[in-house]
Formats: sequence, structure tokens, C-alpha cells
Amino acid sequence: MAAVKATEKKVRQKSSAEENVGVTPKKILFVASEAAPYSRTGGLGDVAGALPKALNRLGNDVRVVTPLYSGINSEYRQTMRYVGSVYVPLAWRYQYCGVFEHRHDGVTYYFIDNEYYFKREGFYGHYDDGEKFAFFSRAALEILPLVDFIPQVIHCNDWHSALTPVFLDCFYRDRIGYRTIKTVFTIHNIEFQGKYGKELIGDILGISDEMSSLVKYADCCNFMKGGIECSNVVTTVSPTYADEIMDPYYSYGLEGILRARSFKLRGIINGIDTERYSPLTDKALFKNYDEQSVADKTLNKKGLCDLLSLRYDENKPMIAMVTRLTKQKGLDLVAAVIEEILAADIQMVILGTGEWNYETLFTELSHRYADKFKMIVQFSEDLASKLYSASDMFLMPSRFEPCGLSQLIAMRYGSVPIVRETGGLKDTIVPFNPSEGAGNGYTFYSYNAHDMLHSIW
Repeated sequence: MAAVKATEKKVRQKSSAEENVGVTPKKILFVASEAAPYSRTGGLGDVAGALPKALNRLGNDVRVVTPLYSGINSEYRQTMRYVGSVYVPLAWRYQYCGVFEHRHDGVTYYFIDNEYYFKREGFYGHYDDGEKFAFFSRAALEILPLVDFIPQVIHCNDWHSALTPVFLDCFYRDRIGYRTIKTVFTIHNIEFQGKYGKELIGDILGISDEMSSLVKYADCCNFMKGGIECSNVVTTVSPTYADEIMDPYYSYGLEGILRARSFKLRGIINGIDTERYSPLTDKALFKNYDEQSVADKTLNKKGLCDLLSLRYDENKPMIAMVTRLTKQKGLDLVAAVIEEILAADIQMVILGTGEWNYETLFTELSHRYADKFKMIVQFSEDLASKLYSASDMFLMPSRFEPCGLSQLIAMRYGSVPIVRETGGLKDTIVPFNPSEGAGNGYTFYSYNAHDMLHSIW
């Protein structure tokens, strides 16, 4: 636990030092399709909730623009302040855009209101996501005079807001206040790029033929390509991932534009909100603890075993996974050797949802090995915290992982990570060296089920 704490401190100090060399306080607008605690499906939501707060503490004025989804908790919606409304042009359309304001942890959030686009079940996966997030990307620019905030830097995230730098260059550079705005575009996951038919360029985005090359790529309209092309700086969420996406294996077709624009590409490791993820204060835990009372961690294992009807044994190691059930997360490796894992004297708990074949397989195994294995097919922050605190080891065998936050959270709760050496997992987990007593986890390099199994053993 002490080694984990020292590693976290070292990573935080390094990141802080690197990011603040020669930096003066800035006015920054953070544009994201989700932001904790209001809306969250994964790492992007966590970062959009934690990074603005951290940057504000360094003296900056960081504000966040995000959609007003119907699923946002009524506790927050009822305390939002209505700011006003504007109309957002999308080619020949003029769409209503209401703006609501809310403050949380010292950060001002602006919520983009349009019930046609955002009063729906879920955040993503709708037939008109291209139009919906084109509207959101342009609304982030259109509302600036209304909220009386002209930033020096606009920080956009993933394909959902990748068009903001494109719209800024195409339509807003001649406006007072917009001329000197710089833009940063962060790639959290290059697999999802916002690829649509070329007809969107004129009919939805309203971009002229002369400027269409900004978003045209591989015979389609590619939102992420536009963000890479038009931003002043492009970042990824770990240095290793910045290198990996130059390779066709990881780039999902964007290696050409990334190599051409490599001069503005940087890799900066993600961090976690250590106040939100703290075993000393987390209300989901059966018993709170820190590095001085780490023995109380066993009480959380006992509590979880009682909750899941597993037999508690303080000497029986527990492996946990909190993950999406997809190939990207290495579930094919786990599926290949799961019965070999369960043949050992261990317990294992997996929490998450995803592809039906993994949900079905692990649920069936959960019945067959009911005394040692549980598959919980749901997303639950409460159960996730319980797993982090109860587990002895945390497994993340990802095929690729831009950064990964779960391994950082696991270390925060004193669970030893077992990871594949890719992306941010490679940058944050140092393999344990028993002769020197150094390192903070166990790793394997090849994407191979038995290499993973060897690391577990």
C-alpha cells in the first residue's frame, strides 16, 4: 500500500511539473460529451469531471460544456440556473440551444439543452449521432458571448467534440474574441472516430467544397480527422498510446494523418481524482481504511463474500475485473483460460456489461463454479468500489488501452494490478522485481492467454 502511494505521488508530481513549465493561468473551455458526476459511461466522463477541477486548483479558470441529457440526476437538474438561449446553425438548419449553468467542486458547467437531440435513452448509438454531436460541437462556440466567457484555449475530447476546432476555423475566426483562441484535441480512444457519409459535409456541417478536405478522409466524413487537422495541439492519454497510434495495428486507419501531423502530437498520462477514489472516505465500502489500517481491507473482502454468497477465507486470493466485456479489454484471453484459472484455489469476480457471448459464457460459469466465481452483469459504481477494496489482485489484459483508469483506482485501494504492457498500462504499471523489491504490479507483453495466466500465477 505504501509503495502504491509512493508511485501515485511520483506520477502526480511528474505530470504537474511537466504540465506547468512556463505556464501562466489560462481561461480554458473543456468540451466533452460526458462529465462526471452528471453523465458518465467510462474514462472520458471521469477525466471531464476530474481534470478541470485539478487545473482550476493550479490557478486556471476552467469551465466545462456538456449536453443536458435527460438521464442526468434530477438532484442536479433542479439546482441548475437557466442562462438563456441561442440558435445554432447547421448548414440550412437553425436549431434551438438552451444553456443551463451548474457549479460542482468549484467548476462551472454549461449544459447544452435541445430536447430533440438529448431527451433520449442513453448518450450514444442513435441513428443521427453525427448530426447530434455536430450540433453540440458548434453550440460550444455559439454560446460563448451568451455565457460571457471567451477562453484562451478550447480543449475538445474524442470525436463527439472534434468538430469544434473545425467550425472555429471555418466560421468564427473573423469574430471579435474568437481570433486568437487556441485549440487542443485529446484522443481518448481512436477506435471511435465519428465516420459518416460524405454528404454530411455539406448538408449537416455546412462546410464548403473548398474546405471539405478538413474532414474528408478515406472517402468519408471523419470527425476525428477534422479535430486532428484543425487543432493546434493533439494529445493522447498516455505517452505509449501516442506512439502506438502511429502503427496501423492501433490507428484504425488514421496513421496517415497522424504521421503527417506528428509534430503536434503529445502523450500525457491520465490521472484519477484521489478524493473521489479514496478507501478512507468511500461510502460504498464495508470498512474504510488507508495505508495505516490496511488490515481492514480484509473486512471488505468478507463483506463482499457475504453479499455475493461466496465462502470467506482470508487466505484465499480474490481476483477482480471491473470492465466492459469486449475483445478490446482482453476478455477473449480470459475466456480462453477461465477454467484453468478457476481450477486453482482462488475466487474471482467480474463486474460489467458488453458483448452477449461474454455475458453468456461468464454467467454460465458463475452457476457452475458458484463457490468461487461470480459474474455480475451490470454497471454499478457502488459494486465497483466494493470490488476494488475487496480484491487482492486486479486483472486488465487489454488488447489496447489508451490509458486505463481502473488499474490506477485498484492501486489506490491496495489491489495489485496484473496488466498487459500496452498504452497507459505500460506507462503506469512497473513490473515487480522481487530481488530489488521494486515495482507496483505484474505485467505480460504478448497478447497471449497463457502469458497472462503465467503473470496471474
